[in-house]
Amino acid sequence: MPKISHLSASLLFAACVSIAAIGQTPAPTPTPSSLNSDEGQVIKVESRLVVVPVSVTDANDQPVTGLTVNDFRVLEEGKAQKIETLGTADVVPLEIVLLFDISASTQSMFKFQKETAAQFLGDVMRPIDHAAIFTLGETPILVQPRDTAEKSIAAINNLTLPSKQLTAFYDTVGTAADYLRQNAPEATRRVIVTISDGEDTNSARVISAIQAGYKQVGDKINTIDSKTLYELTVKNRDRAVLSERVRVAKAIQDADTVFYSINPSGSSISLNKISMVGQENMQLLANETGGEAFLPTFKPVDTTDALQNTSDDHQNRILLQKIFRQLAAELRAQYLIEYYPETEYPNGRFVKLDVGLQNAAGRKVRARQGYYVKH
Repeated sequence: MPKISHLSASLLFAACVSIAAIGQTPAPTPTPSSLNSDEGQVIKVESRLVVVPVSVTDANDQPVTGLTVNDFRVLEEGKAQKIETLGTADVVPLEIVLLFDISASTQSMFKFQKETAAQFLGDVMRPIDHAAIFTLGETPILVQPRDTAEKSIAAINNLTLPSKQLTAFYDTVGTAADYLRQNAPEATRRVIVTISDGEDTNSARVISAIQAGYKQVGDKINTIDSKTLYELTVKNRDRAVLSERVRVAKAIQDADTVFYSINPSGSSISLNKISMVGQENMQLLANETGGEAFLPTFKPVDTTDALQNTSDDHQNRILLQKIFRQLAAELRAQYLIEYYPETEYPNGRFVKLDVGLQNAAGRKVRARQGYYVKH
């Protein structure tokens, strides 16, 4: 837009403030990327700013650094968008929420999970970064609010051994996403890292769906055979789980957050359907937000052979450390794309995104698959 005088700019600003006051709607607070320091130049601040965290790896799964805004392309519903800014990990703060599963299924490897997770935070976090810690059990519990690496590591070290609890997986992930949305500053890279098998046995909507199924049966529940009752329970649970996955995916998207998971169950997920569904849902959450769902092949450490348990425990530690190093390297090389959409969409609509490189050259890009419009 053409430059205007200081007086005109002042009058324009006063008029905008007056109109906002009449409408009882506070003016939007512009983010640093939506302003221009050139005095006298008017830049739009009322448009929707879309934030897209992006990871780029090479053919060897190593993070690619040094890319510029001209290296990326963003398609929204197939239409090219003009990238406003490209932030790099060395200057954009990182906000992490770490979720620790304390249900019975994680008990055998809980100790070294704590140790490697604490080391991960120490490796990846800088003074400008913050982390919060939640436990994932019967209900979501915030054991350490957003703070420094030192405070977060201390909170991890103080976590007690897991109890024989049920698991409110979706409630906890949704709560973590809401926590980031409400507490993380604008223009930061936001990440949820979950150490869990993804199984849900106690989220409020899942339990409610199962109980609703029992109510539909009514008095017949006392005469119905156990197989039919089990099938009814599984049917209602699976329907609720599918609905919860959609709800939680939206919460993560609305928080401009990337979802990562590490499943301590390893290959044993094939032993039952609920474990397979848990990993499948974590994989879908990661795919939709541009993250990754790690499924390491951990060895059992609770057999009757103590010597073998010790050896397997050592191998498991090495494998988990490798995963956390890979994750830390990726976060240290993460990009943050910001742009203003060229098209207006109705509130609540899911807009598909396709983020890539102008010249891929064997490199792989991971980014969110879309966003929900928020006016």
